[in-house]
Amino acid sequence: MTLRTATASDLAPIMDLERTSFPTDAWSEAMMSAELASPHGRYVVDESGGRLLGYGGVRAVQGAGDADIQTIAIAEAARGHGRGRALLTELLRTAHERGAREVFLEVRADNPVATALYASEGFTEIARRPRYYQPDDVDAVVMQLDLAGWAANAAGGDATPADTSTPQPAGTIDGKGWC
Repeated sequence: MTLRTATASDLAPIMDLERTSFPTDAWSEAMMSAELASPHGRYVVDESGGRLLGYGGVRAVQGAGDADIQTIAIAEAARGHGRGRALLTELLRTAHERGAREVFLEVRADNPVATALYASEGFTEIARRPRYYQPDDVDAVVMQLDLAGWAANAAGGDATPADTSTPQPAGTIDGKGWC
């Protein structure tokens, strides 16, 4: 697993995975291109053998008190090996380095695998947005993380990526490209 900051040259493979992972509500190429170019965000790709297996992004304005996890997607064949956790951890480190104290995200209510990942890192549900994901009519679960507490745990060794030496069940739901 190799994590690195995404560049404009990653746009095509990111969009391929975006469309495969989120077929009914994928971001447009223009939106993703703007995200990759924004100084207020950081996108990270996960590569193996020259293939993009995942990506994730965080919007974290330098010096702002909060940040938002924008997206995380893992290729179906690569799920269940700690890649989603590794991307999330890297995005949280970025938010912490930029001065955020809290991190927010929205996750589909029909995605228990991702919800469990976020909860295991300390995110808690603070709200629901009914029918947020369209055209599927799926609620968004809004979650929040106390980043200072997470960083303190990480410094103590508690918030490191999961052991990926033993493959775990993929945990996919309806073939969607979640962590």
